[in-house]
Amino acid sequence: MTNAQKTTGRVALIGAGPGDAELITLKGARLLGEADVVIYDNLVSPGVMDLVAPTAERIFVGKMAGNHTLPQEEICELLVAKAREGKHVARLKGGDPFVFGRGGEEMDVLMAAGIPVDIVPGVTAALGAAASFGFPLTHRDHAQSCVFVTGHLKDHTVDLDWPALARPGQTVVIYMGVTGLETISRELQAAGLPGDTPAALLYRATWPNQQAYPGTLATLPEVARENKVKPPTLIVIGSVVQLMHSC
Repeated sequence: MTNAQKTTGRVALIGAGPGDAELITLKGARLLGEADVVIYDNLVSPGVMDLVAPTAERIFVGKMAGNHTLPQEEICELLVAKAREGKHVARLKGGDPFVFGRGGEEMDVLMAAGIPVDIVPGVTAALGAAASFGFPLTHRDHAQSCVFVTGHLKDHTVDLDWPALARPGQTVVIYMGVTGLETISRELQAAGLPGDTPAALLYRATWPNQQAYPGTLATLPEVARENKVKPPTLIVIGSVVQLMHSC
């Protein structure tokens, strides 16, 4: 083993869960407490950050619409650089690193650089929202499948497989779709999904200030305008929304 190999640290890509600090995994909490450096995102709650050791270096790299602390390429470079300093690095992401979290891109860069990587799954926002607002994502009488999609593509368009998303008997959960809500509502109806299909906007699910804004596929854009709904908000479409209650 070379000296370089002996001094190289490692990176853990950790899912912080949707917000509630009690929803992080035991493994995630342990690795977070052992980290020398924590590189964390915008949607990580203060309760999760309380698990970080007081001596650890904390680096915020959160992304918000039109305001990226660091471009993704620089985040990847930072992960590699800190690991090459011999540090144990926790890359902390809201939800799950591999569900619209760009964890796959970071893993590829780290592996290409010869950096050992641990992957720690997290409760993704859709699962947290379903539990927190009291509705199932699948149900024998309502939905035999569930689809997670992103409403914000790399080129900032909203160009999805609308016919596939408009199929009956499924629940559709759209991440990062609030800014494209008009297009989503219009295109799904054009693809054959009835406008009176139950739907809801779920803001900051599992956080203390979570809010649910129910409506229908047709009315959802107006619901968003009336309530000034902003990200981070999930869009849930399907008859399971009728079963929603506060847990």
